[in-house]
Amino acid sequence: MYRFFAQPQVNEEDKSIFGYELLLRTNENGFWTLPKDFTKISIDDQAALLEVISKKLHTELHDIKLAFNLNQKQASDPFTLGSIIALKKRINPAALTIELTEAPTLEEMKEISFMLHQYKIAIVLDDVGTGSNTYDNVKHLLPYVDQIKFAMQNLRMDGDAEKIPSCLSFWVDLAKKFRLELVLEGVEDKEDQSLAKKFGINIQQGYLYGKPALL
Repeated sequence: MYRFFAQPQVNEEDKSIFGYELLLRTNENGFWTLPKDFTKISIDDQAALLEVISKKLHTELHDIKLAFNLNQKQASDPFTLGSIIALKKRINPAALTIELTEAPTLEEMKEISFMLHQYKIAIVLDDVGTGSNTYDNVKHLLPYVDQIKFAMQNLRMDGDAEKIPSCLSFWVDLAKKFRLELVLEGVEDKEDQSLAKKFGINIQQGYLYGKPALL
């Protein structure tokens, strides 16, 4: 059994809900956990689950923004883009954002950008600076995306929490250079809020605003 858990993204400038990231979970022995293989559930089936959540949230928020993740294997599947475009048409007027958790090739990114932007679907590079989304891997992709997301929790889990301010400064400068919106993820307390404010980052996500919840 698969379900999406929703975690809010908050605009600290006016304390409003900016949108929700939808995080896929699977139920194993009565516990919800991260799937070991995200490709075991098809994009069409994920889209159907997301459509249900969109209808639930639309009753509460009229300008709802929903984001969900694609890894490199999913993004490179020739049928994925069509499924996403069809989903966007079904959930209108809700806004849809695709978060790329792994860097695609430049040619793949060009196609993703060309196709999705025609339908006003935003594209995010997730977890920049960690995993496969290092600067060397994504520097040529930045002109084709709308947003980057910096995940402080990744550095904390790696024991590199002291590097957060300098790394964040680097990505803030890149976001300004490429005219990209930057989302700060892993906001857990007032100190994290102060760090975000220092760098002028309004869109924030983390346990301070709410844990992923089953809707």
